[in-house]
Parts: sequence; structure tokens; C-alpha cells
Amino acid sequence: MAEPVASSAPFKGTEDGIAALHAALATLPGPDPEAIAAATHRDAFLTKPPGALGRLEELAIWYAGWRGTARPRLAAPQVVIFAGNHGVAARGVSAFPPEVTAQMVANFAAGGAAINQLSETFGAAMTVHPIDLDRPTMDFTAQPAMSGAELAAALAIGWNAVDPKADLLIAGEMGIGNTTSASAIAAALYGGDAAGWTGRGTGVGGAALEAKTRIVEEALACHAGALGDPAEVLRRLGGRELAAMAGAILRARHLRIPVILDGFICSAAAAVLERARQGALDHAVAGHVSREAAHGMLLDKLGKAPLLSLDLRLGEGSGAALAIGVLRGALACHSGMASFEEAGVSAG
Repeated sequence: MAEPVASSAPFKGTEDGIAALHAALATLPGPDPEAIAAATHRDAFLTKPPGALGRLEELAIWYAGWRGTARPRLAAPQVVIFAGNHGVAARGVSAFPPEVTAQMVANFAAGGAAINQLSETFGAAMTVHPIDLDRPTMDFTAQPAMSGAELAAALAIGWNAVDPKADLLIAGEMGIGNTTSASAIAAALYGGDAAGWTGRGTGVGGAALEAKTRIVEEALACHAGALGDPAEVLRRLGGRELAAMAGAILRARHLRIPVILDGFICSAAAAVLERARQGALDHAVAGHVSREAAHGMLLDKLGKAPLLSLDLRLGEGSGAALAIGVLRGALACHSGMASFEEAGVSAG
């Protein structure tokens, strides 16, 4: 198995999360080319017509490359959930009040949420990381959501949450108001009008959706002169849980741990990394495309075809957790199937 890049927590004790993020992106390991070649060779001789398993074949070879072995097995998936509160939530961008963030964290801890059931079903270890829930980020329509030190602290929480022994990572979130943050981030990173990137989130519609769109427009206008750097976009328009997801996904890359991305909010956090350094998400696949209309747009920008399309819009890492089953199936076929020679079957 290929060795991960040795790296200590780059965000610890720093006041400049932006510089630290760029430094952590400067040197990224790639997949093991020998493992990719060996897995590709193995796939060609399994007892099936070439390409008969479609994307499952590509998925298995992708995973083999990042884990550095031609016949990988998925043994230790990890789900990490980050929770944060947003100052902009006070402006009524969600159908739920900000107190729900802490209430849902308690539900996660008690094992009562959807992601608890899905993590257990697919054999994933799950941890929950509430981040300063009593201290919401600033309202980003008037000022940056976080200081450089706050960004660094949130990135560090995500970085440190990843278990180096995990062989798959899913990052989920909880935070009332965070679809507004994700919409603003996506618009800042890729352009386009606010309306195209702003959706119903927890279910807002009509006048409430129009107001949410105006708030995204206000945020983009407020920070218009400072959105050229994706890391600065995250600081100004993000939230602590989005920054933590970005830190966790980046840490997984340093450890060569494959990632399944969840919905719109997770994808927006991940997009910061990709825009800051092209190829930063090569170790990640999209678990699903959600009902949030902008999610499909964002996945197109990232070049990620979703594994599932089930009209989900829950967050929490739920869609990505479901996709563990797809990856397990891909690896079971790739690593467990007999070759034509082993099975005594004529290859034609």
C-alpha cells in the first residue's frame, strides 16, 4: 500500500487560516499508479464481459488506486458530522429556528437521526463535532462570517476528526442557515446570479425564497472585491461546519483515504478546495445528487457524476452514507470475483 504524505496539523495555533489552507493544498499525494494498473489488469480477466459492471468497475479501480492495492476491501468507513450556527440564520433564511442545530446534535448523540441508522447499516463509525454552537458566525451580508483565526480553528477540527485508520471518509453537516452559505459560496466560486444558486433548503418557498435569494445577493455584493481567493470565500461566506468539512476532506487526501461527497452543502465546502487547487478532489466521488437544484449544477462544475439520485435533501451525510453500499458492491465484485482462469471459464 502506498504511504500517505506525512503531515502534522497545519492549522493548529495559527491566526491565518487562509495561508494555512493554501499551504496544506500545496503538496498533495496522488493515487498509486501501480495499484491502478494492477486493478485494471485484474478487471480485464474477471468472469464477465468487458465493461459489464459499468461504473462499478471504474469505482473499484479508483478506490484501489487511492488505497494502493489491486484487490481492496472496505473495512473501516468513517462518517464525521460537523455542526455550526450561522449569524445569517437570524434573518429567517430557514424554515427552522437556529436552536434546532443543538437539538439535532443531541439527537445524533442519542442515535436517533437518519445518519445514525445509515452509518450502522453500512458499518461506518460515526462521530459528531459541534463547533461553538453558542457563538454563531457573523452575518455575512455585513461582514466576514469568520476571522482568520476562527477559520483556522474550524479547519483544524475537521483535519483532526479524521481517523488515519479509516479507509473511507464521509463528511456530513448540521447547521440552520447553511444552504444560504453554500449558495453564496457556489455563486462566488463559479459566478452566475444568486437566484440560480439559491434553493429551498429546509423547505422555504414563495416570499421566503425570494428573501433568501436577496440575502445571497447582499452577501455577494458586500464581499465583491475580495472573492478572488477561494479560501477567502470560505472565510467570508462559509460557516464553521463547512470549514471543518473542507479540513476533513483535505486531511483525507493527505492520508490517501477516499471520500464520498454528500449533498449541496458538503459539495460547496469541497469546491473551495478544488477551486484553490485543481485536482484537489481527485480522491472524492459524488455519493448522490439531491433535490436542491443547485447541487446538480455544482457537481457539473466539479466534474462529478453522482452515484445515486433519490431526491434526498436531508444533509447529515445521509446520501453519501447510502452510497457506501454501492462502493461495497463494486469492491466485492472486483476483489471477490474469480478470473476466467480461476473459474475454468472460457474467455472466448
